[in-house]
Amino acid sequence: MKAGIIVNTSKARIAHAVKIVVQALTEVGFEYAISDSVRELPAARSFRGYNFADDEVLISSSDIIISIGGDGTLLYTASKTFESGKPIVGINFGKLGFLTEIQTNGLKDSIRQIKEGDYMIEERIVLVGESEQTGECDILAINDIVIEKGGWPKMMEIALFADDEPVSEFTADGLIISTPTGSTGYSMSAGGPIVSPLADVVVISPICPHSLTMRPLVLPAEMTVSVEVTKHPVEFSINCDGQRVHHVVSPFRVDVKKGEQKLKLIRTHGSNYFSVLRSKLFWGLDVRGKS
Repeated sequence: MKAGIIVNTSKARIAHAVKIVVQALTEVGFEYAISDSVRELPAARSFRGYNFADDEVLISSSDIIISIGGDGTLLYTASKTFESGKPIVGINFGKLGFLTEIQTNGLKDSIRQIKEGDYMIEERIVLVGESEQTGECDILAINDIVIEKGGWPKMMEIALFADDEPVSEFTADGLIISTPTGSTGYSMSAGGPIVSPLADVVVISPICPHSLTMRPLVLPAEMTVSVEVTKHPVEFSINCDGQRVHHVVSPFRVDVKKGEQKLKLIRTHGSNYFSVLRSKLFWGLDVRGKS
């Protein structure tokens, strides 16, 4: 079995993290290839004798993809490798590590489980969007697609449709269209619900709407969600997972739907979604100090 390693090279001490992961992979009998981007690190000289490949070769020749960093790195890795259909596992060297499966304190045991085939593949829906203004640029999101008002100090006027049926017209700072995976991200911060990552739905969360009645909405994932911004005085943005940003102007329309292909995440048997909710987000816990 061969693992392709994609790394967040901007993180401090990431070279040390790569060495720890490679050592664990080697000890359990994994073959590996590291993304060529790691060669650009100041500590690149210390990687003599390691196996490298450009990303295209790395993805095509690997059985699994390992993301080293935090949740943002995993989202970047997923967008880069999604079309290959290769399963991904995240190793957390970041902060929250909500999406990343493996923590450093159980690294070798988790990698051994994967090598022995003692793991599950969890499939997550993704969102794809189409808009004339973004042209050939892909609108692909693992977490969410977000429309934001840009540098305008006032709110933007938004029209929302589901399967071309009018849902609402409202003013807000923007709109979040989220997968269940992304429901614990920006959508949650905007007041959206936490949704099981295995649910087949999308979550619509307005950002600071100027109405007490405009609340988050959960729709079947089979519906096409369309957003129109017909008049906005300045350039604004549509971004995917907070990473891939397209700058657009009104009149603007985007049609968002569930992708035909699903993201495959590796889950070891020690992982549990609800325990992660409790430990990472303190969900349902009484965090008040005891007197």
